Amino acid sequence: METVKPVSIKPLKTGGYVLNMGQNLAGWVRLKVQGKRGDRIKLRFAETLQENGELFVRNLRDAKVTDVYTLKGGGTETWEPTFVYHGFRYVEITGFPGVPKLENFEGRVVYDDIPTIGTFTSSNPTLNQIFKNAYWGIRSNYKGMPVDCPQRNERQPWLGDRSTGAYGESFLFDNSRLYAKWLDDIQQAQKADGSIPDVAPAFWRYYSDNVTWPGTYLMVANMLYRQFGDTESIRKHYPSMQKWMAYMAAQYTKDGLVTKDKYGDWCVPPESKELIHAKDPALQTDGVLLASATYVGLLDLMQQFAQLLQKPEEARAYEQQAAVMKKAFNEKFFQASTGQYSNNTVTANLLPLMYDIVPEKQQSQVFASIVNKIVKEQKSHISTGVIGTQWLMRGLAQHGRPDLAYMLATNRDYPSWGYMVENGATTIWELWNGNTANPEMNSANHVMLLGDLLIWYYEHIAGIKAQTPGFKVIEMKPDFPEGLTEVDASYRSGYGLIQSTWKKEKGQLNWLIQVPGNAQAQVYIPARSVDEIKENGKKVTAVEGVKLVKKEGDRVVLEVGSGTYRFEVNP
Repeated sequence: METVKPVSIKPLKTGGYVLNMGQNLAGWVRLKVQGKRGDRIKLRFAETLQENGELFVRNLRDAKVTDVYTLKGGGTETWEPTFVYHGFRYVEITGFPGVPKLENFEGRVVYDDIPTIGTFTSSNPTLNQIFKNAYWGIRSNYKGMPVDCPQRNERQPWLGDRSTGAYGESFLFDNSRLYAKWLDDIQQAQKADGSIPDVAPAFWRYYSDNVTWPGTYLMVANMLYRQFGDTESIRKHYPSMQKWMAYMAAQYTKDGLVTKDKYGDWCVPPESKELIHAKDPALQTDGVLLASATYVGLLDLMQQFAQLLQKPEEARAYEQQAAVMKKAFNEKFFQASTGQYSNNTVTANLLPLMYDIVPEKQQSQVFASIVNKIVKEQKSHISTGVIGTQWLMRGLAQHGRPDLAYMLATNRDYPSWGYMVENGATTIWELWNGNTANPEMNSANHVMLLGDLLIWYYEHIAGIKAQTPGFKVIEMKPDFPEGLTEVDASYRSGYGLIQSTWKKEKGQLNWLIQVPGNAQAQVYIPARSVDEIKENGKKVTAVEGVKLVKKEGDRVVLEVGSGTYRFEVNP
């Protein structure tokens, strides 16, 4: 899909050379060489180096990560492999005839032929680099199915990595066919009793019957509907989803709650930077809470799917089942006096809040517990793992703390996405402490810790959100966080290009919006009144195609049809 040039080549004291691609990627090296018949060149691949400049391969487990080419002789030869790919930034070269030069090598970036449909840049370099790292990480792991990593001896399509990740990825890539196909893989891996594996296709046959990993089946179908208007995937897979939901309820429900969980809030930042997983119970979230909250969220999706498929009785049954489970959940985990769930981890409070389990009158109190935990105990840093991070950024932004979400996104010390950048990462790590943790589970190219970060980039920073499936109606409502002065983002929907480019300067907001044909947008402009807003120098009320809808809080809401608009706000 792309060819990249290496940035440096250095000799090793032990013999041979190390080539630096300047970017962690998935694919292979194309070699150009001239030598004698029978000369053998060995290429060995790794993501990082040891302090002495040699390859670091302990985190690759028993993957051989080695290509060998035997020259035929008689002139310049160009070679690249066909039936293998590697995850790498560095290449150890031995046996090369003469002194290798940069022009002897090219990096070949390999992933599914999926178009890039989203762009994002801003005035904040950390946000920009994290976005770039995410872009490289996602495409590294599109291999006919969404795999977890491209480098070690694993490379498996874990469901839990993509439950919310698929949604974020859909803003960067047209992944609609890949994920529709993956739903087929999941369905075909389902057992006769309804059980769904944690990895599909089920190469490893991990049927551990937790909720959070297999629940991805429903969440990806919902993403395809929301982002691409795909109703067929829901129609096709609804019976299999029903079967799994019924199986889990029958096998693992006790006292109204789902009791089975395997992975917990996978990969929270541990108490010691050498650990892979936290051992401190205060950092861990109760598995029954995780399973039951997620199951409630999935019941809500099943209710929506049933309504979409015109099955009102089944929709009511799912609604009633959710109501019973919410009641049992609050009786078990909610401490009304403190406004906290279970042991008060961010994830323990966040999931019931985002899945609408928290009683309405106590929602602000529970959110205050989340903020207090993040700000005071975690010093305004992330403390969530794979499950909690799926809702973290949207949870903060939607409940009135977009400033805190922005802080988490732009931190550059541990633990944060920016910490990865600060330590030279060019993709997303498997662990928040990926530069210090035990190498047994320490990939430098995973996507699972992105959570809902990319969704937040587009929906809350750029202001590009599907208000109706497939972006027929677009909600454009950026948070405009303090400290961020410019954003330039685009997304190519099924209707065409959507653009949102805004700039704050000396108290004035300039916002360029493009709405594609046959679509419309609800635009939320920060202004005290419509009189403060102009479009291309004219009063906004005098512009054809712009309609005043309402005043909502500190925003004036306009409805616009297809076209390009240049809004200016002068308070």
